[in-house]
Amino acid sequence: MTRRFLCCTLAALCLYSIFPCRILAVETSAASAILMDADSGRVLYERNADRKMLIASTTKILTALVAIEEGDLHDSVKVSREAAYTEGSAMYLTEGETLTLETLLYGVLLCSGNDAAVAVAQHVGGSVKGFVALMNEKARELGMEHSSFANPNGLDDEQHYSTARDMAKLARAALENETLMRIASTRSVTIGGRTMTNHNKLLHYVDGCLGLKTGYTKAAGRTLVSCAEKNGQRLIAVTLQDGNDWADHQALYEYGFSAYPARTCAVRGQALTQASVSGGVSPTVPLIAGAGFCYPAAETERLTTRICLDEPLRAPVSAGKTVGAAVFCLNGTEIGRVPLVAGRTVMPKVSSALAGLKLELKDE
Repeated sequence: MTRRFLCCTLAALCLYSIFPCRILAVETSAASAILMDADSGRVLYERNADRKMLIASTTKILTALVAIEEGDLHDSVKVSREAAYTEGSAMYLTEGETLTLETLLYGVLLCSGNDAAVAVAQHVGGSVKGFVALMNEKARELGMEHSSFANPNGLDDEQHYSTARDMAKLARAALENETLMRIASTRSVTIGGRTMTNHNKLLHYVDGCLGLKTGYTKAAGRTLVSCAEKNGQRLIAVTLQDGNDWADHQALYEYGFSAYPARTCAVRGQALTQASVSGGVSPTVPLIAGAGFCYPAAETERLTTRICLDEPLRAPVSAGKTVGAAVFCLNGTEIGRVPLVAGRTVMPKVSSALAGLKLELKDE
């Protein structure tokens, strides 16, 4: 019996759900923008999301990610003359002073220090050029297909650009890095003899804002990458060349959380349904989700669950054995799946002939 047949025969177990929510209209002032569900990667709103744009200091999300992955936060970093005299926004480093890599990363993400970014790059990459190579390698690894990086701080350069969609991919990776998010969500800190305040006003304006990065150059305009969480759902907003970015990000989050709330399709360790077992002491066995699955869905959309077994279940069935998958669909298109495991052991029935034999042996 094929998997396809089993899926069809169990179609009666599909869970059809339509969830009520009010769809709100949203628009931004940005030349390019995107709103993405962080966990599923589903795009909830976009405008010119694949247009190659200057990204200014939002570059520093990638700088911090590479530095944390490749460096050691406790390393001592001596500030070079080149770093100390880097143009633009700064944490005001002086040539020859020594700070930890962690302190410099606060300078990169909180006060957007171009000087700190160069100091970090020289230490972790051996040189700015070496570090930029690591940045571009990481970008390719993350699937940022329309991005190119020429420096660690975001100063304007013809070979330095990205897209709203690519920056959202970067933000998804950043969210999985606890150290980066710890720093990026800090409103103010005193470290290494300096007190630094985060430039990201959304940490004050938006309940549940998790941080990330601001940016500005005259050519790029205002750029902003942010993330917010509500009821366990995380959304990422990116706006490029947007003169009203604080308000636009607030509007995007209001829209996303209202129009596309995350719906729980499966909870790890909980039973999704029962499956028939032939030849067992019990006629059924609970099927337990091997992983959790949530997905953002709008009022007009239908989420369904299809139970697919690898093969018909016959006793014995061992508890914890993977026996199939729950396949989740949005309007008929698969959006994800989780493994299903047997929730308990089902032993085979003892045949009547064998039962009689045991009884006779006992009588002797």
